[in-house]
Amino acid sequence: MPIAIDTIRSAAGQIRKSAQRTLYEAKASNLATAFLCHSHEDADLAKGVVNLLANEGWDVYVDWEDSSMPATPDRQTAQRIQQKIIDLKYFIFLATPNSVRSRWCPWEIGYADGKKNPDQILIIPTSDRSGAWYGSEYLQLYRRIDEASQGGLAVWRPGQTSGGAWVRTL
Repeated sequence: MPIAIDTIRSAAGQIRKSAQRTLYEAKASNLATAFLCHSHEDADLAKGVVNLLANEGWDVYVDWEDSSMPATPDRQTAQRIQQKIIDLKYFIFLATPNSVRSRWCPWEIGYADGKKNPDQILIIPTSDRSGAWYGSEYLQLYRRIDEASQGGLAVWRPGQTSGGAWVRTL
């Protein structure tokens, strides 16, 4: 099932169980590293996703936390994003109303689709209080991270309805 936006938002205020690491440290520790594609309008949700995944042992990159990024988006921003997508093992798309309307997010997933194995692209579908979920049809091509019925997070393949693997096992 999609992760409720309220669940992600409440996770933003939680304390991470894992300390933030450099990319080199994360790779040396054999942690799952990921680029988080999201709308900057969803900064609180991005923080929540980072916390949820950090608690599962992941190291997640968020571009606005990167002090080397230009203050105003430009060509250099695009080049640095491309390099981060290549450098990090996974690409995660946080599907919200803002990200599916974004100019950058569809470009980023298109770039990731050309550079990554399909199993390295993950979608986090979200739902609102009315139960509406967000994500364009093409996002259904990729594996997704959902809330697991036993608690925690699980990864599902396209079309899979049972037997999702725990996020930790990727």
